[in-house]
Amino acid sequence: MEVATQSAEALKRQIATTEEELKRLKEQLAVVEAQSSIEKAVDGLELGAGPVTTGKWPLELEEYKRYGRQMIVPSIGIQGQLRLKAASVLIVGAGGLGCPAAAYVAGAGVGTLGIVDGDTVETSNLHRQILHNTAKVGMKKVDKIVEKYDLVLDCTDHPTSRYLISDICILLCKPLISASALRTDGQLIVLNSPPLPTGDASGGPCYRCVFPKPPPAESVVSCGDGGILGPVVGTMGVLQALEAIKLITSGKLLAREGEKADDASMLLFSANSNPPFRSVRLRARRAKCFACSAEGGLTLEGLSSGSLDYVLFCGVTTPVKILEPEERIEAREYERILKEGNRRDHLLVDVREKVQFDICSIEGSVNVPFSTLQGSGGLAAEGEMPAWIPEALPSDAPIYLVCRLGNDSQIIARKLKENGLGKDSRYIGDLKDGLKAWKEQVDNSWPEY
Repeated sequence: MEVATQSAEALKRQIATTEEELKRLKEQLAVVEAQSSIEKAVDGLELGAGPVTTGKWPLELEEYKRYGRQMIVPSIGIQGQLRLKAASVLIVGAGGLGCPAAAYVAGAGVGTLGIVDGDTVETSNLHRQILHNTAKVGMKKVDKIVEKYDLVLDCTDHPTSRYLISDICILLCKPLISASALRTDGQLIVLNSPPLPTGDASGGPCYRCVFPKPPPAESVVSCGDGGILGPVVGTMGVLQALEAIKLITSGKLLAREGEKADDASMLLFSANSNPPFRSVRLRARRAKCFACSAEGGLTLEGLSSGSLDYVLFCGVTTPVKILEPEERIEAREYERILKEGNRRDHLLVDVREKVQFDICSIEGSVNVPFSTLQGSGGLAAEGEMPAWIPEALPSDAPIYLVCRLGNDSQIIARKLKENGLGKDSRYIGDLKDGLKAWKEQVDNSWPEY
């Protein structure tokens, strides 16, 4: 009888899970079937605009109505609209930059729009990647690739891809609009415009001209680690679309004989500055640039053969492995310590920045931000106790460090040991894999950000 009851309960749970999955799939189907006109444009339902001239008028009557307010702008006109219709644009990256850029490029009437992105949609993307929604979490962002295009928008978020995309544009003589955003700041550059061949000093600078050397790998901060404000990355994506429309309608997608590059500049945006925009003048093509100079070594053969290792060029970051296994404890082990002992018998130090600590923290933990401990500000003289260690804490009481992913905590644990705090019998270690492990092993209701 007991076995039958257990089997019945198991079947009920399975049915409930299946019904929940079916409900989710139905919601997902409803959303996909009801996509907005902007998203349809991006997915290809309005990309093929047909021939430039049809019948009596060069545009369809519906197009005059749709783009009329755009066409009466003096810098656009009917000729600019026809150029938009005939143009093809490739957007690399369908994230916070690519989503608004794609929406406005498609909305302007560009004839062919290609999007390249091998990533999947995550819940943390949704506050800024406006083409995606909750029902698409886990789906591929884009599944199609367009091979031939006139203009490229780099909407990616890592130096490796930025150098690769720029090199391709140089070799294929394509203008490139590159942008980036982090926290409350962004930058925008129009590169390789005009797109003259390699070795022609009259062409616009490439990404390597502006940044001959990549930043140190350890200094590269992602949106996941540094944070991003949605309107900031949206602003930069919209500006990319604007620059694309300006290039297309002015007829500058192709280099003309004898044409020289305009003075190149980098547009910098800071949401917290007044004014928020400023422009930095850039030099022309660098005389010994690897990609676009006559002395450069960049070739299509080298690019296609894989001999150019962009990951190696930009530096390879590996997971932090500073502490020995015995200097680290699992999240579940720390939970056992909490249950069995007194919270005053040890100290848990959360080294995340205060803005993250305020979002969520383990009860009883003390916040000492990593930034204050990198120098000597948060540490006392060798052999002395830092001010953040309670006086009532026993001299042999363990000190545990915790951070978001278990990297910064290792660095600080090692630093405390080197400063003499662990020279007696005091244990100093960290929670392995940080608060990510705490969610997985201890508290699945822990907010993930």
